[in-house]
Formats: sequence, C-alpha cells, structure tokens
Amino acid sequence: MAEYFIGKKEYFPGIGKISYEGPESDNPLAFKYYNPGQIVGGKTMKQHLRFAVAYWHSFGADGSDPFGAATHRFPWSFDASTPMQAAEHKLDAAFEFFTKLGVEFYCFHDRDLAPEGASPAESEMNLMHMVELAGERQKATGVKLLWATSNLFFNPRYMNGAATNPEFSVVAQAASQVKAAIDAAIALDAQGYVFWGGREGYMSLLNTDLGREKEHMARFLAMARDYGRSRGFKGMFYIEPKPMEPTKHQYDFDVETVAGFLRAHGLDRDFRVNIEANHAELAGHDFQHELETAASLGLFGSVDANRGDPRNGWDTDQFPRDFHETTLAMLAILKAGGFVTGGLNFDAKIRRNSVDQADLFEAHIGGMDAFAAGLVAAQRIIDDGRLSAFVAKRYSSFDSGAGARFERGEMSLAELAALATGYGDEGRTSGKQEHLENLINRSILNL
Repeated sequence: MAEYFIGKKEYFPGIGKISYEGPESDNPLAFKYYNPGQIVGGKTMKQHLRFAVAYWHSFGADGSDPFGAATHRFPWSFDASTPMQAAEHKLDAAFEFFTKLGVEFYCFHDRDLAPEGASPAESEMNLMHMVELAGERQKATGVKLLWATSNLFFNPRYMNGAATNPEFSVVAQAASQVKAAIDAAIALDAQGYVFWGGREGYMSLLNTDLGREKEHMARFLAMARDYGRSRGFKGMFYIEPKPMEPTKHQYDFDVETVAGFLRAHGLDRDFRVNIEANHAELAGHDFQHELETAASLGLFGSVDANRGDPRNGWDTDQFPRDFHETTLAMLAILKAGGFVTGGLNFDAKIRRNSVDQADLFEAHIGGMDAFAAGLVAAQRIIDDGRLSAFVAKRYSSFDSGAGARFERGEMSLAELAALATGYGDEGRTSGKQEHLENLINRSILNL
C-alpha cells in the first residue's frame, strides 16, 4: 500500500504525508501535539481520539454566504463533464486528503457522496455507484466510515421538515432517501448512522400540530431502526441535538430533550447522541455540559468537533482551537469510558477567505492538535486524582448511614424531614471552584 492514496490525478500536489514533529516544530504542515502512537492512559492517541473528516464541509463548503458568492475553487470539478464525474473526482480528492492527513475515519451525507438524480430510483443508483467506488478506496487505504447520514434539509421539498412534514408524500420521499443511505452505510461497514433533524421543528406554532409532528418523527426513527436491523446493520444510531437554526425550535433541542424523547418512545436502546460543540453553545450550554449529561444518561456516542463564535450567535462551524475546552471535553469523554462506535468528527469548515490548498490541512492539523493536547491534560487530571477525590468527598455524606438509605430509596419524606432537628451551619462547605479551576489550568500547562 502506498504511503497515501493518489487516484488518476493528484489534487493536493506539493503536500505529502502529515507527520508528528513535536511542539518545537515551525512546520505548519506537521502535528505539534498529535502523536498517533503515543500511549495515554493505556491506549494510543489514535485509539482514543478516532478522528474523522467531514466530507460535506471539507469537500463541499465553497465559502459562499448570504452576502457573497463562492470563494473556494474545487480542482476536482474543473475537468468534470457531468455531476457524477465530479463526484468521482471528489472521492479521489477526499481519499488523498484522508491518507495524507492520516485520519482513520470519514463521514458523509448521501448527497455529499452522490448527486441527486431525476427520480428516487436514479438518486439511489447514483449513490450505490459511488458506494462501490468508496468501498474500493476504503479497502485500498484502510480508511473507514465512522457514520453516514441523509441530507433531509437542502432540497425545497423539505422546507417544512422531512419526517415531520405536514404532507405525507414528503415523508415518503424522506423514507426513500434514508432507506438508500442506510443501505449505503451497511455496504461500507459504517460504525454508525446519524439523524440530524435540521428542519424537524417549527417556525410558527400557529400552523403546527406539535404533538402530531413529534409522534411522526418517533415513528419514522423506529421504522429506520427496524429496517437497518433487519438488513444486518449492527452499528449505532445517533441523534444530533441542535436547538434552532434553520428552524425557530427543533425537536432535538439538546441532550436532555433528546433523552426524554427517546425514552418516551422506547428508542433509547438503539439510539445515542452525536454531540456538537457549536450546537451546545446555541442551546445555551457548555460543550462539557452536553457531554456530561449524555454520559449520565447512558447516551454518550459521538462528537462533532468544532466551535462557534460567541459574538456571532450562530452556527459558524469553526475548527476547535481552545485547549481549555478540549481538555474539559476529553475529561468528560474519558470519564464516560471513551468512544466505542463514535469518534471526533470535524464538522468544521475553513473560513471564506482561506483559499489556499494548505489551509484545509492546517485547519485539521490545528483541530487534531487541540484535542490531542486536551487528551493528555485530561489524563493528567485523572491520574493526579485530586479533582475526583474532591468531588467524592463533597458527596461523601451519601456514602453511608442515612444518606445512603436516602439514595437507595429506603426513606420516606417524613423520615427524611424528621432528621432536620435544628438549624446549624449546614451547607456552608466551600465548593472550591477557583481552586479547582486553577488545578485544571496547571494540568493544561503542565506546571
């Protein structure tokens, strides 16, 4: 096997295999902190982090925005005479990028991989043709599919939702698309399948039957699960929470909302959450909060690794750079037991004015370094033990005696109330927040 994949044409000439050179390196096309074989907490960095490239942003985001036309020129489309030929060239460019960057996984929407045809049958034929080619490239390179998903938001037919659309014919169109995408995931041995309900919500309650739409969404998800299992899909199904944008309110608002929805409809055994940092921020939460919440509910699955800009207030999908945030994220992930079928997918795009070929590499290198540094710092915090010891001591009154009986549900309210015999100095124990924040900073800086 070659060091990296090159198809009929090299799309990133002059850029070779990205390697680890350490923090002293000035080479912008080298890792400073991500050393794939480095052992951290008994596993390699590569095993812990399970990095994946997002097909849609990396090879489809053209830099356009509501105020301006595209600024990114894709060399794989220059000599393509048809959309399918462009898709084939893009696939070669993608696998060249994956292997030069050295990632183990990638992710895609169905419409990223293959263009929509003139009918559902033609769309499925296009998709399965590209799946066959992708399978060949996976076999040749060892790169694997972390998860697949369906684009049920871009086409105007989905302007009022997909599974929650008020028109039954659109729900059927969505089912056709999801069925084909699940077949694609199975054919490519995907480790998961994601549902992002970008338009599964409402713009106005005046024209919305909210209860009926959520019931339809649950029924659709159950049908997709049943179809996947009947076809031999053994991977995990994920829901990706997001509070709004493009809708005013989405039914998968945050992890807690998704958890209640899954349990209310008996879907929690087959579904987990794919948590995006930027979506957590839009929901008014810290990234760490959503990760910890998912772990506490037994729903932690996978991560869209990106960030937002707090001054913009919308989904900017920037590459992660904050070592403090990645440390807290990796601390939550390690406490949850780490990834099983999920991983760190860079659902992030280079900026509109980042137009050099090297920019896409440097963006991913920076994101991978940020999470690698976060992993090392998080493991250092765990090994140090002071943070976990403090938390354990803070709740130690529930470890024995009456407190333990309360936790086990062996106490009535009257019995609990009878224990409050007088007013003392209860509740005046310091939470030591500043002390713990300083401890985290010292672990990050390794002082």
